[in-house]
Amino acid sequence: MEILTKRWYLLAIACVINLCTGSIYAWSVFAGPKAAQLSQLLGHVVTAGDLSLAFSLANGLAPIPMVLGGFINDRAGPRVQIVLGGLLVAIGLWWAGTSESLFTLCISYGLIFCTGVGLTYSATVNNSIKFFPDHPGLAGGLATAAYGFCSVGVPPVAHLLIDAFGITEAFQILGVAFGIVIVVGGLLSQKCPKGFTVATENAAKGKVSGRQLNWTQMVRTTDFWLMLTLLLCGAITGMMIFSQTVGIATNQIGLSVSLATSAVAFLSLINTFGRLAAGAISDKLGQPLSLFFACLLTICGLLLLANCGKGSNFVFFTALVIIGSPFGAFLGIFPGYTAAAFGTKFNGANYGIMFCGFALSGAIGPWLMNALAHKGDFFYSYISSICLAALGAVLAWVLKLRSAR
Repeated sequence: MEILTKRWYLLAIACVINLCTGSIYAWSVFAGPKAAQLSQLLGHVVTAGDLSLAFSLANGLAPIPMVLGGFINDRAGPRVQIVLGGLLVAIGLWWAGTSESLFTLCISYGLIFCTGVGLTYSATVNNSIKFFPDHPGLAGGLATAAYGFCSVGVPPVAHLLIDAFGITEAFQILGVAFGIVIVVGGLLSQKCPKGFTVATENAAKGKVSGRQLNWTQMVRTTDFWLMLTLLLCGAITGMMIFSQTVGIATNQIGLSVSLATSAVAFLSLINTFGRLAAGAISDKLGQPLSLFFACLLTICGLLLLANCGKGSNFVFFTALVIIGSPFGAFLGIFPGYTAAAFGTKFNGANYGIMFCGFALSGAIGPWLMNALAHKGDFFYSYISSICLAALGAVLAWVLKLRSAR
């Protein structure tokens, strides 16, 4: 099969793999039943909050396997890396199901499962972008959107399995199922041929860099630090709202707990579609300009959210759409943007390092939201988010001007 046709099948395989890799988002469904199981086994009360260390560890360590996987993918290709990642995902989830202490849960879920997810995600996203130098935004958007869709699709499936079989078996069934899909997908994957190029309009417009920088060269450039700060600004803003969606919905808008919980799923779905749409748009407008508009949209959404009152349900969900879409844009655009700015040859390792900005936002965003919120009043949280988004808009415009030179 001709490579220009086959690459679309390989992209589809990567998306299917990421539909399983994103199973990390099912943690909120697992936490309560697992805490109840450990409470019974250990003879004292264990809460879902006690187990959050495992989830925090999985997210905090995510850049490490991504950087490691990036080096592997840049040299050996995705096949071995994805197969290894799939095996680790299966082992991690299986062991998490049988874990009888917080320590073993941290090792199984927080370390082994996290490593499998990082290796797999790094390989699928970066290899897809290498096959699509003419559409890096579309490829990155599709791959990351499939990963994000798990936040909508996997939790209800996990909930049904827990009700039907119990928490241990639910972990194990998902572990085996996801492991099989990822391993088979890895075996069907293919390394992008060396020197693969496609004559594109984007390249003629100067949206694709001709330089091929490794990570040590990349971190010495001004563009890297501008991009990393831009990603941090955009991601922190999104993480702040994501972390307190239920609190905002119940305290500020007056929604019931069940409807507030559905708002989280709604925001996740909008975030997923935002990744896909923004990735495709960035191929037309260029990455810096697309991110500039994403920051402006975020500011509009935050202003709308700040003016929501009790009973303004429609306005609240509209604000979530305006905020969730650009947050997804950062995740959908940055894999291709990193490749466009520094070349595709070393993009596996380069994007793993760039992703540290997003990982850091996962710690800063929720902390900042909690620090500034006071008794259900989120005014100062919104002000700080607007300032961050405004800084992001300035950085995106600076990067646009630099790319035009």
